[in-house]
Amino acid sequence: MNQPQTTLHPDAVPHTHEVRNQPPPLTDYNAFDGDTALCEAVQREGAQWARDTLSEAGARTGSAEVIEWGYLANECKPQLHAFDRQGNRIDTVRYHDSYHKLMAMSLEAGLHCSPWTQPGPGAHVARAAREYLHAQVDAGHGCPVTMTFASVPAIRTTPALAESWLPKILTPGYDPRNVPHTEKQSLTIGMGMTEKQGGSDVRSNTTRAWPVGRETGSGAAYELLGHKWFTSAPMCDGFLMLAQSTGGLSCFLVPRWRPDGTKNPMQIQRLKNKSGNVSNASSEIELRGALGWMVGDEGRGVPAIIQMVAMTRFDCMVGSTAGMRQAVAQAIHHCQHRAAFGKTLAEQPAMANVLADLQLEVEGALALTMRMARALDHADDPHEKLLLRLGLPVGKYWICKRHPGHAYEAMECIGGNGVMDDFIMARIYRDAPINAIWEGSGNVQALDLLRAMAKSPDAVAAWFVELEQARGAHPLLDAAVDQLSSALEDRDDLEYRARSLTEAMALTMQAAQLVRVGNLTVSETFIQSRLAGPTAHHFGTLPRGVDVQTLMERGNPLATE
Repeated sequence: MNQPQTTLHPDAVPHTHEVRNQPPPLTDYNAFDGDTALCEAVQREGAQWARDTLSEAGARTGSAEVIEWGYLANECKPQLHAFDRQGNRIDTVRYHDSYHKLMAMSLEAGLHCSPWTQPGPGAHVARAAREYLHAQVDAGHGCPVTMTFASVPAIRTTPALAESWLPKILTPGYDPRNVPHTEKQSLTIGMGMTEKQGGSDVRSNTTRAWPVGRETGSGAAYELLGHKWFTSAPMCDGFLMLAQSTGGLSCFLVPRWRPDGTKNPMQIQRLKNKSGNVSNASSEIELRGALGWMVGDEGRGVPAIIQMVAMTRFDCMVGSTAGMRQAVAQAIHHCQHRAAFGKTLAEQPAMANVLADLQLEVEGALALTMRMARALDHADDPHEKLLLRLGLPVGKYWICKRHPGHAYEAMECIGGNGVMDDFIMARIYRDAPINAIWEGSGNVQALDLLRAMAKSPDAVAAWFVELEQARGAHPLLDAAVDQLSSALEDRDDLEYRARSLTEAMALTMQAAQLVRVGNLTVSETFIQSRLAGPTAHHFGTLPRGVDVQTLMERGNPLATE
């Protein structure tokens, strides 16, 4: 029996697959040239000489190819291969090729070494700016890069180690092969501090180290027995680790391979199943007589490794600022292309308030971070050295703590697509808490700040010298600085008030640095919104009369096009 024929009216052809009102991907743009605040900071803090190189890096990190590397490195997580097919212990972690491409891009650019090999005015500023660009593509691969960078001051304390290891650590390049460090020309360094029973209380570490009665080219040899609860980037060529020796808690450089070409018994028990930072492997390891060489003096492990920690904390500031920048860029780009109720989202007053406020957070974070980068460039200057002692814990605490809430708000700007793994915002959101927790969470930073102020009262004076340079710029800032001075003079319940003091120091310093930026819209809006009342406000609650268009234009990644 014949079926009846159905003829569709032309207007009845389904249009469900016609894509409209969807913003195009933010790709093939220059992440440096389109970042007004970053361009200004590079010039202001003394790295204008690097502008052309940074512009080239901005074009590269904004390219569709490199952005895709970031997606693939996170989609294809590292995999542990503890044994080969014959049952031999190999403890190898395999990464997607895109991760190796990201590592090569960063290490060949010298992000792990440039201020050490080419010191001078603006060296740390230029490196921080480039790291800020690379971190916007993928946060995970920055972990081994920053640890390698930060290991240099610690290893320099021990001449024998410095002579044998630093030439290869300071060589631009990336060699991912699983072979002894003696067979490579460029090396990466990791770190193993945390144990199950202690966390931040590293003095409770139970890993033991015994001298083995022989000298090597790197100095006196020890063997370590114990465990490490978090060891990130386990394919690094060596690791700085803390262990209890006869003279107390000491620091050791532990290679992945012994100099004789045999595998050092550092056994990876498992990879951590992390919610974020997934392109980078984090592991639990057992040390079963692993060879290591002492770094610094015996019993002085914390002072030795704290030199590394100080630099990684700075990179946490850079990384969180970069994450916020990428979130703003995505949110503004989306809202300028997405329409609702007859206007683009960016034209809607409520959304403009949110976007401007999100950009304002980036402005404050970047100004403080790059000011600390300039201090690193002049760390031999007494004022700059004192400023760093307080600025690193203050910046690490506040910038990293602001990042997760900022990521969520940017995600909400994008809506449903913001929580989809096909888009970058979901990854930014998952990555956001990592820097706040790694290298000492909020309380650790706030208490470290109190110890620094007690140990070095001159550092407090240096802090206020910096703040006073903005005296008279705005009455709210003047009042906030005076209130901070009074709060620090009150010695009662300091530990209980540690977070509020750290927050006040961060906000006043950010405001003072934004005064230096010279853009009245930026500085006055920051001061009015951050210093006029409770600081735990939601984004999008800027006061009336703010020039939100200027702020959004500063955050627009395509502003120069």
